[in-house]
Amino acid sequence: MSTFARSNNYGRAFVAVFVSVGFLWALALGASPQLHQRVHKDANRVEHNCAATMIASGSYDHAANPPLVSAPIPPHQISKIPALTPCWVQSPFLGAHIFEHAPPARG
Repeated sequence: MSTFARSNNYGRAFVAVFVSVGFLWALALGASPQLHQRVHKDANRVEHNCAATMIASGSYDHAANPPLVSAPIPPHQISKIPALTPCWVQSPFLGAHIFEHAPPARG
């Protein structure tokens, strides 16, 4: 085996190890927000985008924004419920009684 082929194989192995270590580091950053915050000071910002956020979001095209977490807004308290008043509404079908008889039978 020639010296060139041996150095070429070492170069490929070095690149493979380097890429693998980089990917594992990005996985570790994506899994640990505290570690990611120590590496990137702006990791908690919405516009932050890096390999770790892309891996954590599961998309390499566009990293999704982290969900906004805020306190729920309490509903307005209704102090008094007005009393309901009954109201009679005539049925619209009462005028249909003219159709209740069939036409006269021929006999």
